[in-house]
Amino acid sequence: MADKFAVIGLGQFGSAICKKLSEKGAEVIAIDIDEDKVEDIKEHVAYAVQLDSTDLRALQSQNISEMDAVVVSIGQNFEGMLLTTVKLMELGVKRLIARAQGETQRKILEKMGVSEILSPEEEVGKNVAERLMNPSMLMCVQLPDNYEIVEIAAPKNTVGRSIEDIGLLSKYRLNIVTLIERINDEPHIKGVPMPDVIIQENDELVVFGLTKDVERFIDING
Repeated sequence: MADKFAVIGLGQFGSAICKKLSEKGAEVIAIDIDEDKVEDIKEHVAYAVQLDSTDLRALQSQNISEMDAVVVSIGQNFEGMLLTTVKLMELGVKRLIARAQGETQRKILEKMGVSEILSPEEEVGKNVAERLMNPSMLMCVQLPDNYEIVEIAAPKNTVGRSIEDIGLLSKYRLNIVTLIERINDEPHIKGVPMPDVIIQENDELVVFGLTKDVERFIDING
């Protein structure tokens, strides 16, 4: 049986979540108060419905409490997002994920007891800043305690050398997750690389470690 999700709020962010979940085989109910947004998404999900998500009875009519998870991605109406979140908590949904725009909204949601909070604008900002500071960095996922997972175009001083020779772990305290090879601009995962694997010119390295160690690796080998 497919996982069942509800996404409330069909802006750019919410619509992208709906489409990606559907692509992965999930059963998605897409909800918004705006009829045009509902029309735009209906071909991509199992069911799209126009309703006021601050109305408890309207939510109950969609069997929201039976969903495996509910994502509240209302971006423009903070009051509506809070009221919707409260109603969902009253209904006892299994898993509640809410979107916060800024630190104030995050703190309010935390005080309400919401444990899973998304801040897409903040994450995008961090990624853009990292890529501006380090042009060779293609992707960055910030983790707690100053750790991160980054995708880096192979620095010139690593090309033609093995992972063991480079000393990713022994010298830089970094773990390599995988290598990505691009063929006609299409990315292909090379799997879990062994120490004797040779870095090629067009490879991209996905590594895990402290931010300062990643930056040191790029500085020394770039």
